[in-house]
Amino acid sequence: MKYMLLMQFSQKDDLPPLETWPTEDVKAHIQFMHELNSGLTEAGELVSAEGLAEPDQARIVRARAGGAPVVTDGPFPETKEFLVGWWIVDVESHERAIELAARVSAAPGPHGRPLGMPIEVRQVMAGPPEEL
Repeated sequence: MKYMLLMQFSQKDDLPPLETWPTEDVKAHIQFMHELNSGLTEAGELVSAEGLAEPDQARIVRARAGGAPVVTDGPFPETKEFLVGWWIVDVESHERAIELAARVSAAPGPHGRPLGMPIEVRQVMAGPPEEL
């Protein structure tokens, strides 16, 4: 079964921005992610994974009937949570997807403390439900 693990950053969690972390803490965090991805690759569970640019680089695009799309900056200032990266994994069970999400959530942050970041776990659907 394929699952998408969505790593969220939440300003509500009082996590300092990555650019304010000590250099050695940033390196430890990146090393953790490299080792996680290598382990998932070796286990044959990693389908793909990507990190995303900061929200200030995002744009919202809306189609308009009969005209050019409207492009605006986004997300909006009131946004407290945003997506920072994702993994698609192919695992034997929902429980394994939860186990991997918990591991990602425990990635080291400033001073090596686990971040406890929220990781959303969603099954990747192979098609519409059979009843449709």
